[in-house]
This record gives sequence, structure tokens and C-alpha cells, in this order.
Amino acid sequence: MPMDTPIWNFVKAYAESGNIRAHMPGHKGRGFLGFEKYDITEIKGADALYEAGGIIEKSRLNAQSLFGSGRTDYSTEGSSQCIRAMVALACGLSRGRPLILAARKVHKAFVYACALMDADIEWLMPERETGSLCACPITPEGVAKRLDGLERKPCALYITAPDYLGGSPDIRGIARECHKRDVPLLVDNAHGAYLKFLSPSRHPLDLGADMCCDSAHKTLPVLTGGAYLHVSKDFLPRLNKEPRRVMAMFGSTSPSYLILSSLDLCNRYLTEGYPERLAEACRRVSVLRGGLREMGYSVPETDPLKLTVLDGVGGEVLAARLRQNNIEVEMADRWAVVMMFTPETGEEEMERIGEVFASFASTPLPEEKRNVLCPKVAMSPRQALMSPTKRVKADDSVGRVCADPSVSCPPAVPIVVSGEVITPEAVEMFKEYGIKEIETVDI
Repeated sequence: MPMDTPIWNFVKAYAESGNIRAHMPGHKGRGFLGFEKYDITEIKGADALYEAGGIIEKSRLNAQSLFGSGRTDYSTEGSSQCIRAMVALACGLSRGRPLILAARKVHKAFVYACALMDADIEWLMPERETGSLCACPITPEGVAKRLDGLERKPCALYITAPDYLGGSPDIRGIARECHKRDVPLLVDNAHGAYLKFLSPSRHPLDLGADMCCDSAHKTLPVLTGGAYLHVSKDFLPRLNKEPRRVMAMFGSTSPSYLILSSLDLCNRYLTEGYPERLAEACRRVSVLRGGLREMGYSVPETDPLKLTVLDGVGGEVLAARLRQNNIEVEMADRWAVVMMFTPETGEEEMERIGEVFASFASTPLPEEKRNVLCPKVAMSPRQALMSPTKRVKADDSVGRVCADPSVSCPPAVPIVVSGEVITPEAVEMFKEYGIKEIETVDI
């Protein structure tokens, strides 16, 4: 029997009711895009996201059962809202000033969350050189050593997995080391909502994470902004605040019913043969990955629906060549081009990508590698973000304190974090990512 879709059922029925809309939004169900009739507000019967007890609650429970979590909450403001909630929930368990240990390759939303909660950050640096801003390989052994070496016990360990290039550490092993020390594990799983439906599951919750966020819109058929906050069954009783109340601290009081409807419909989609279609999509990506390697391209192992191609000509050049052939990629930087696929990607589209790559000549990668930077800390992220600021040219920023993380999006991984002193090496990386001006603390 198909999973019910209570939000969509209500929205669709209201759109077809012919009611006079003497309420928000201002388009009154009419407009330029064609979907305005489904864009409603919290009218009678529509429930309310952060006070849910009706159709949203029923839909949320459907998602919770699909992911096997202790609690799953919807976000209509992406994983950024969920990241802020995760950090706040973890900080709420801290006695005294909160400290979070985090793998360096974080989305800037994490830095903002720590600033809002006035939490200190200690960084886990890459255990080997990668040459990429987006990668921070860590191991359970390295995590254990770093945890044991901290003067203050952190209220959480925070990691990003998969990262923007598709790499993931040993989450199960890292969770084990965290739990030995009674430290919760938080995972930014924005790129991995679909991992739950692999066989076996590779979702962070099933590997031991205590909380994680999934950007549903990144890998599932959900409108941009749709995301989940998951709390594990074992960790939920430890929280001293209700997750949805904390989500409300960082969310609009006017959540999008278009996004909520797409999250609701996605529940049914996931029960209608999705694991089988997902397995086939992963097979196609694997075939393409193998074909590109045979052509001489460097294609590392990544999460199954992501294809990261490295080549000596550089990721931006590769992306430009693909764009000339009507192929738009997810992200390109100095060496890598990143493509993301789903079961909605057609087989002919995959074959076309392979044909276009075959029309180029691969170029050997240079030996150059460079570690992720970890500049000197001059003040806390909160102090830096709340201070008066001055925008300066990148070349003039050396020695100044970063106020707002300057970063291109994608990948939205800060080169220098708020409160850190900008170095000449950082300026060189700014230039690589097209960052010409920096917001600095004006002191």
C-alpha cells in the first residue's frame, strides 16, 4: 500500500476548492510561475511546522519511519537550519562554555552556528595532504588522539561526510571512539540523504552518529531548501530541549508549503521501488567512473552517486569544456570537477557525458599538494562576526582578522574562519577561488 501524503493531499484539495483567499500570500493563488495555487500559508487545517500536530506531524512521522531515527524534523531552509539546530542542541548539553571539535572542511553555516551559540571551536586537521580545500581525511585513531589531548571536553565532534568531493571517513569507527569518551557525534550529511536506501545502508545514523542533517533537495526529488534533521533513538532521551523548538529558533515563521509538499511526496517516492532504481543509478555511475579511468582521468572512489574527476588541465577548464557541450557540473575548482547524479539522470545522459570526456585528451596531474590552512586565532567566531568590519582587497588583507568567512558557494567551505588571522597563503587561495575582497574586523 503506498505511503500516504497528508500535506500534499490537503494542499491539492485546497488549490482545487475555489475558496476566496482572504489570507496570505499576496499572489492569491495566481501568478507567473504556474504553481502559486499550491503555495499557501498556515490556514485552518494546514498545521504549523514548529507546532505540528496534524498533517505535518503525520508526514514527519512517515519520514521518521523511513529513516529509522528517534526523531526526524523537516526544514524548509536547507541543511543550514539543521546545522544551527544540531550545534544548539549539543551546546545545550554543555556545562560551562561549549567547545566543539570539528574536522576543518566545514560549511560556513557551522561557523555561523558556533558564533550564534558563542561556542569555541577546536579543529581536526587532515591527517594527510590532499591539495583540496574540501577534503579533510581523518581516522578513528586520529580522532581518539585529538579527543584525549584536549584540555576541555567537547560537547560534540562535528564532521562532514560525504564532503563536497564525495569522500567519507570511517564514521562507524569514529562514532565508537566518540562514544567511548561520551562525546556525541554530529554529521553534516547534506550530500547523503540517499545513503539510507543503499543495501546495506551507509547513512550516518546507521553507522553510529547521534545527530545528522540531510539536504533532501541535493540527492532526492525535493525542492531546493527541503532538508531533514535526524536524532538517533539512543541520543534523543539525552536532549534537554525538543528539536523542533530549537529548529524554530533559526527558521522562518512562514515555511514554504511548496517545499513541505515536496518533502511529503518524497516519502511516497522512497517507498515505490526507490532502492532498486538507486542501485541501478549507482551501477551506471560506477560504469562511467571506470570508463573515465580507462581514458586516463584520475577518478577517486567517492560516494556512489558522485563523480569527481581530477585532471592536469584543472577542474575549471574541464567544466568549461563540458559546458560547451551542454553539460553543467555541480562544482569545479583548481583541480577537480564534481558531478552529481540520481535515478532521475537518464542513461543516455550518462552515456553522453562519457562521450564528451572521450573527446578530450586527459592530462597528467602535477605532484603539487597543499594542506588545508589553520591560521592563528585572534578572537572567537562570535567576537569577529559581531565586531565592526572593513571590506578590503584580498591583497591588502594579510595580517588582518577575518570577520565573515570569504568563500565561494559551492563549496561554501571557509578558507579562513571568522576570528582567524589572514596569511599570505590564504590570500593565494582566495585568488584561486575568485575571492577579490575580504570582510575583516575593523580594529
